[in-house]
Amino acid sequence: MNEKVTNVQIEERWKTVLADEFQKPYFAVIKDFLVQERQAGKTIFPPGPLIFNAFNQTPFDAVKVVLIGQDPYHNPGEAMGLSFSVPRGVRIPPSLANIYRELHRDVGVPIPTHGDLT
Repeated sequence: MNEKVTNVQIEERWKTVLADEFQKPYFAVIKDFLVQERQAGKTIFPPGPLIFNAFNQTPFDAVKVVLIGQDPYHNPGEAMGLSFSVPRGVRIPPSLANIYRELHRDVGVPIPTHGDLT
């Protein structure tokens, strides 16, 4: 593995599985874009150490289902690197509230009172 991959904050098995992706041109383009935006004073969500938080929370071999979504975060302190998730104490985003309602309606999962998916 090259230096770029070994410096990424991500669980080791995921790092191995995604090593080829980290080497592809599109990944460098995304990384450079984010660096330039940050240098231009833009706010990037989630903060750098949380970009791969989903991969750190669940080791590769423990993954059973992957939900991928896009839900813009509106305020600082909301993004935590897990799609739709917000820290405890932060208002549940509308998209996550919809997911909770559908899980409850479909399979009876109790609706949590928080938006922290960890």
